[in-house]
Amino acid sequence: MQSTTYDRLYQIAEPQAGYFTTAQAGAVGVDRNRLSDYAAAGRLERVRHGIYRLVSFPRVPHEDLFVAWLATGPDSVISHDSALAIYELSDALPARIHVTVPRTASRRRPGVRLHTGRIAPDEITHYGALRMTTVARTIADVASDGLADDLVIQAVQEAVSRGLALAEELLAAAAQRGPAVTRVVQHALAGEARP
Repeated sequence: MQSTTYDRLYQIAEPQAGYFTTAQAGAVGVDRNRLSDYAAAGRLERVRHGIYRLVSFPRVPHEDLFVAWLATGPDSVISHDSALAIYELSDALPARIHVTVPRTASRRRPGVRLHTGRIAPDEITHYGALRMTTVARTIADVASDGLADDLVIQAVQEAVSRGLALAEELLAAAAQRGPAVTRVVQHALAGEARP
């Protein structure tokens, strides 16, 4: 039995918190006119240019991160403070969504702090379909970006105690960011409150 157009959209949107792009819809044969028809019928909500949400899909945590990730493209990854929030490793509350994109994709987006740079495949993990930096890369990024030392120490200690990262992984990622980041991670691993 052939799936309906809406079923095809659901299959795309399900791992993406109910969201999808017009490009993803087009890849499964759903054109913009059909999307407009579904939106007019109340089955879809147009969230922003090129991004839709299935109205019937239940609300989930971190939906704003899925929208930012879809808006910045498939090579982008949720990173820095936003990834730290998903891991629930510190009391830091990000004011903006942090996304790392390839150097060629650095266009400004409202409400999103774009970081440009290379992320190795082994520094990427997933939250559903959402691409994000690993715990070790995330902690190195926030430490390098100026997050308060006490919050970095909290994140390191939480990550190790919850088994989300090994000390060696954290030290290796910190070493790539320089001696100041390495010192903070070393102090955290030694159980010290402040460097």
